[in-house]
Amino acid sequence: MLSERRSGRLAAWGNGLLAGLVSPDDAVLAIVGEDAVHRVEGLPGESAAVGLTLALGRLRSLGVTGLRVALPAPGHPLGLSGPPEFNARAMEAEEAVVCYGAALGLVPEVYEAGPEGDVHVEVVWQVLPVREAPPADVPSLGEAERELAEALREATEVLSRLDVAGSGPVAEAALDAYRARAERGREVLAPGYPPRAVRVLELAQRVGLLVSLAYENGHGAAVTSGEMAARSQALRPVERTARRAQVAAYNAYVEERERGVR
Repeated sequence: MLSERRSGRLAAWGNGLLAGLVSPDDAVLAIVGEDAVHRVEGLPGESAAVGLTLALGRLRSLGVTGLRVALPAPGHPLGLSGPPEFNARAMEAEEAVVCYGAALGLVPEVYEAGPEGDVHVEVVWQVLPVREAPPADVPSLGEAERELAEALREATEVLSRLDVAGSGPVAEAALDAYRARAERGREVLAPGYPPRAVRVLELAQRVGLLVSLAYENGHGAAVTSGEMAARSQALRPVERTARRAQVAAYNAYVEERERGVR
């Protein structure tokens, strides 16, 4: 979770474009980010892959009024509603975008080429049919915020005792890079999202970063098998909660539409 999910960028800025709050050029620039190019394949009415601008316009013409995010993991189909083929593709990619207003979903396929330090990244979004049903296990923003606070309280004692809260030069460098991005005013969500969604997403991304650092930073002071199991047991629900909160934040725009707020 050291960078924003591609599905999150597509959903957030796609929603901003669908709402008429951002221009097509600004939306595409934000969605592509540091990648070289994004294309969309399998779009109804198109025989070949098309660019993001055309794809988002075509989705609008097909009745799409909003985009949701799914961030599934093994044993946790977070944000998915089926069918099995789409769920399997999304599970493999660990992310997907589900359309609101049309039974379609998009799963990213990422292709990298070039030497280390100069990697060229292309993303092809595969469009697949989805089942029109409530997404799995997505909390409300309020629930997500409360769960994040509770999970952090419960895990802090164990993580601190086992010395796995993210220490050492690698962890410090990653945290410094995160703080630098935040201080530059990185816009985590597109215009049109409620302030609470921005707050929840920022907290969830920080929590996810710390969990990633704890996993990547060796075993810390957890040297016995029992201590390593305790660390994993402490981190697993925190990571799950952070993913749930990210999905709740990205999906807040569509949830407001469903409640008639917009």
